[in-house]
Amino acid sequence: MKAAIVTGASSGIGFEISKVLIEKGFKVYGFGRDFSKVDYENENFIKVVCNLMDIDVLCKKVKEIRKKEEVFVLVNNAGVGYFGPHEELNPKKIDEMVKTNLEIPLILTQQLLRDLKKNKGYIINISSITAKKSSTYGCAYAATKAGLTHFANSLFDEVRKYGVKVITIHPDMTKTNFYRSANFKEGQEEDTYIEAKEVAAFVDFILSQREGIVVTDVTIKPQRHMIYKK
Repeated sequence: MKAAIVTGASSGIGFEISKVLIEKGFKVYGFGRDFSKVDYENENFIKVVCNLMDIDVLCKKVKEIRKKEEVFVLVNNAGVGYFGPHEELNPKKIDEMVKTNLEIPLILTQQLLRDLKKNKGYIINISSITAKKSSTYGCAYAATKAGLTHFANSLFDEVRKYGVKVITIHPDMTKTNFYRSANFKEGQEEDTYIEAKEVAAFVDFILSQREGIVVTDVTIKPQRHMIYKK
């Protein structure tokens, strides 16, 4: 059975992507800090409790997976965002965003790239709409996501000759717990937000393309733009 690794798999987009991959026949190693609220059991959903910020532990767990599985898909989904005027952030929050949103995807990709080249696999990065525009209320967060997007674009040009597919998904406001620490959230009407399962549906679409065709860039927006202040 082909294996996939998904970060941030305990909720939201990562959890929904994990279910899509399982439905497509993958064994999914889902990385997350806490799976206590996950009401989902499947023999092909392997819950890996891990603090991604601990790079040594993360790499050790990936090495253990590589020893026993053929990894065909890496989904860099885990992300964190702190919003507000840049001067009101602090070094700890900036460090957490840079590590989670950019450094960890770079490290995981490096750790798995030889396997993905051998298997002609997929690297799917969950970036953000903010990577493509000015973000005056989250410029540090947007910078980390823009870095992830640029990395993916460059990496595809590097590894496409080996059959590796590199895809970046840019969701707009998505109805998850991502904005739990912000002073705003997605709009309340259905045409003002995206649902996590709708982002995951694009992973199904990406994996369904014939060999030789790669959808490298997906941007998903709700029909209307609206932010609800808490």
